[in-house]
Amino acid sequence: MRKLTIILAFLALATSLRAQEYPAGLVDKSIAVVGNEMISISQLENELRMMRAQGLVSNFDANARCTLLESMLESKLFLMQARVDSLTINNDMVSAELSRRIDLIRTQLGGDEEMEKYFGKPVYKIRQEWKQQLEDQNLTQQMQGAIAQKVPEMTPYDVKQYLAATDSADVPLVPIRYQLSQICIYPDREAAKLAVKEKLLSLRERILGGEKFSTLARIYSQDGGSARRGGELGMASKSVFWPAFSDAAMSLKPGIISQIVETPDGFHIIEVLEKRGDMFNARHILLKPEYTLEDREKAFHTLDSLRSEILGGNVAFQLAAKFYSQDPTTRTNGGQMADPNTGSAYFEIDQLKPQDYNAIKGLKEGEISEPVESLDNEGRNGNTVYKILRVDKIIPAHPATFEEDYSMLADEARNKQAMEVIDKFINEKIRTTYITIDPIFKACEFARAGWAEKIVE
Repeated sequence: MRKLTIILAFLALATSLRAQEYPAGLVDKSIAVVGNEMISISQLENELRMMRAQGLVSNFDANARCTLLESMLESKLFLMQARVDSLTINNDMVSAELSRRIDLIRTQLGGDEEMEKYFGKPVYKIRQEWKQQLEDQNLTQQMQGAIAQKVPEMTPYDVKQYLAATDSADVPLVPIRYQLSQICIYPDREAAKLAVKEKLLSLRERILGGEKFSTLARIYSQDGGSARRGGELGMASKSVFWPAFSDAAMSLKPGIISQIVETPDGFHIIEVLEKRGDMFNARHILLKPEYTLEDREKAFHTLDSLRSEILGGNVAFQLAAKFYSQDPTTRTNGGQMADPNTGSAYFEIDQLKPQDYNAIKGLKEGEISEPVESLDNEGRNGNTVYKILRVDKIIPAHPATFEEDYSMLADEARNKQAMEVIDKFINEKIRTTYITIDPIFKACEFARAGWAEKIVE
């Protein structure tokens, strides 16, 4: 509580950095009441501190408290209705999000002790408070969804009415989209993996022979972030790492050098510096498989030959993809690519890997790119792959039309109606609910005018 007093005393002096003022020496108090729900200074400040710890709010945002308070007020309106409607909490979702949030913050701050210092309370207390917040948030989101679901699915007539009522300048713009096919060849990954393992074994022997792990990490590790710190990762929850990495680290005693550990990032050797419960601080050296100019030239030669055969009409692209492509996700489909996130066969520019877009950006429909070195969708950053791409279809950028973009327009129309229904709910609840807001927030410029009428002078 002493820390909160210091924080609030400082805030009272920093009048140029906010739109409201806390009286000097104020520890805590209720700053808003919404029906039978209350918001206190400590709740507002704790939420703000958590958002800052996650990098979601700048320390220099003068309106952060006003914006956050308005969001909390709106949430209370939904929460009250959720309780009236007897909605039930999804405990599995709350537990998963609580664990994710705790692990993220304690990792960013450097452990439980640092987390307790930052928030000024023990971890168990933080966990209790966040659990309550997430339960309320879960009910709030369910209530928002229930209100939005009252909007019926759009019919073709509804979509036409939406288009007719929308100014032409406000009709959504559909960006250029591409439908693509590919033929992929991978380099000799087994040989590259073997070379990496041999190099890591050599580094491990040098460490066991007396050389400093940190020095070798600075020189050789391909994890740029930790290499500058001698390979040190910092105290972090095991859940933030790949399971194979966490399992290996948690099984080590401090000072022991691990055997080679493979993860989707590459290959590692690990030295644990400290363990606290399910958290650890470790050093590692990361090496990734590297491919030779010979690998590239061999793959490009094969792809060049295939491209010539296809362009010469000797073999269909789809058949060549089926027999020669080494990408299991597209070869069975004649090489046709699909967005791994949406399943769509059409890609906007920002959905394409830069290497792929650079290869096809000047091509017309039916044309095939020169061989290009690119990345697949495996692991964190993708693995090296060589490919040729065919432009199957180009849909130019255009204002959305009923004929070509019906699904998009139906979603836009329904989302607009859902927002209108939610806005109507909030405004009606502000008007009919008993609400008081402390006058220390009278300088706030709330997005909804109704809140200003609830400030008690």
